[in-house]
Amino acid sequence: MRKLMVPLAVGFFLLSGLAVSGSAAIKGDYIEVRSADVYTGPCFANSEVGLTGKEAILAWKVQEGSWKGVSLNGLSVVAVVTAQATLGDPYHTPYPAHSVLILDSQASSEQRTALREFARSNAGGLLDNVVRVETAPIQLTVEHGDHHGAAKLVAGNIARIETRSLCHGDHICGNEFVYYPPLVSLAHAMPAFTLDESFQGQGLGVVWKHVDKRSAFVGAFTL
Repeated sequence: MRKLMVPLAVGFFLLSGLAVSGSAAIKGDYIEVRSADVYTGPCFANSEVGLTGKEAILAWKVQEGSWKGVSLNGLSVVAVVTAQATLGDPYHTPYPAHSVLILDSQASSEQRTALREFARSNAGGLLDNVVRVETAPIQLTVEHGDHHGAAKLVAGNIARIETRSLCHGDHICGNEFVYYPPLVSLAHAMPAFTLDESFQGQGLGVVWKHVDKRSAFVGAFTL
């Protein structure tokens, strides 16, 4: 059985990223969803690896800060990715991956360029082959406090994600843990339950809709 990380306790989950400075240049909220469970037991993961998990949607909303001198306050960017193998599988490379970028329609031309560069810097090789760039209104909300894990993304009519916190009813085999970590470096993140996620855009040769999976991360970035 493949185990990438040690089991985490049932309840609330926190993944710590790199140590960050309190004077970071840019920070905000993040949501990610995959087409395979990321919080799962080895038996479920082994049944999906190589068969699914090749698609992902990543979204960032800048709460405050600039990228290379360009203010991105309040703006969002979304990356939709298809890969050659299950993302996170250490035994097979997902590259070359292909992606569609969705840039916030509220951004200026200069800000759209900065959003694109920011996303590519964060996602690395996942965004080496951007096949299409869209512009759309993006709404990304992440609940904090008692409703942590609840988030919603609507990127025009192209991409959508809605999540909730994990609960005891989501533990099926009793041996679940964070099998696949997030695809980008984050200040912190927690796995979440995907109520609904879809991609209905062009450029990747495939569209999809998935419901009721333990396949999301909700967190924050600070750079």
